[in-house]
Amino acid sequence: MNDHPMPADWILQALRRGLVIPAHPLALTADGKFDELRQRVLTRYYHAAGAGGLAVGVHTTQFEIREAGLYEPVLRLVRETVTERDNATQRSTVMIAGLVGLTQQAVSEAQAARRLGYHAGMLSLGAMRGANEDELIAHCERVAKEIPLVGFYLQPAAGGRLLSYSFWRRFVEISNLVMIKIAPFNRYQTLDVLRAVAESGRSNEIALYTGNDDQILLDLLTEFRFQTSHGQVCLNIVGGLLGQFACWTQRAVEILDTVKQERSQKSVSKDLITLAAQFTDANSAIFDVANHFAGAIAGVHEILRRQGLLTTIRCLSPDQRLSPGQSEDIDRVCGSYPQLTDDKFVAEHLHEWLE
Repeated sequence: MNDHPMPADWILQALRRGLVIPAHPLALTADGKFDELRQRVLTRYYHAAGAGGLAVGVHTTQFEIREAGLYEPVLRLVRETVTERDNATQRSTVMIAGLVGLTQQAVSEAQAARRLGYHAGMLSLGAMRGANEDELIAHCERVAKEIPLVGFYLQPAAGGRLLSYSFWRRFVEISNLVMIKIAPFNRYQTLDVLRAVAESGRSNEIALYTGNDDQILLDLLTEFRFQTSHGQVCLNIVGGLLGQFACWTQRAVEILDTVKQERSQKSVSKDLITLAAQFTDANSAIFDVANHFAGAIAGVHEILRRQGLLTTIRCLSPDQRLSPGQSEDIDRVCGSYPQLTDDKFVAEHLHEWLE
């Protein structure tokens, strides 16, 4: 008997169709207190922008919310707001909770997330840096008994660890693994995950999402083909779960719709390839690539602050702030690529979300 909980069919179908899933930021006041109004404003923005899911308690939400006692309050507030908007619009939003820490903590967070109405848990293995492969798999299996899993390959620069093809080949056998976010920012490691899914025979069951901010559109546009022990397998990365999608979300939804149309026609326009490079350049400023991603969260906050969605870019950790020159670089990409922004959409609707 399988004791791993599975999500409802509509959740599986939605994930496999491909969604824009913003990694939800944390809203704070200028003095560092939890800003419940602005937290709701952000959630309402993502919903109105057409995001099909939200990820809360993840890197962009700031891992430090655990120490600050904000993990459950933030998850609860976002879930309540989404329920309110879903009921008002007759929509259904996929809710994903970030899970971190050693096994006891990750299990506890999974239990809390499921109790609060989250559909799946995205499991970060950054705290398991010293664990061997058998220990990692045992950890993942234990958490999977509490909540359906979203796998997560997080780059080491953001708190993740390297994970081998062998690990992924075993990991994809977990029965209630419903999705993998691939975010090592490395093509070789990205292919390790894809090849493991192809070899597993579960390519129609496990939804693949990009978290590779340096290759967002190319990930979405590429058909990956593998010769496996059971023949050729073709894979598509169908959507994105990204900190980059936490700003300019309405345009991200439009761009993903365009990508889906291109995929259905088995062609890729030169304009989309050009847009892919522009998107990467914009991300380089927002995520502070020049300073090894030190200002990544603050960069997302800065875009949201400029649009009026947040009142401050303050983070829980004083180390998370804009790097020298980052604001000027954000000025550059906003001026160079206005087609990537959704400033007009936000300006038209901000008063509604503030009510």
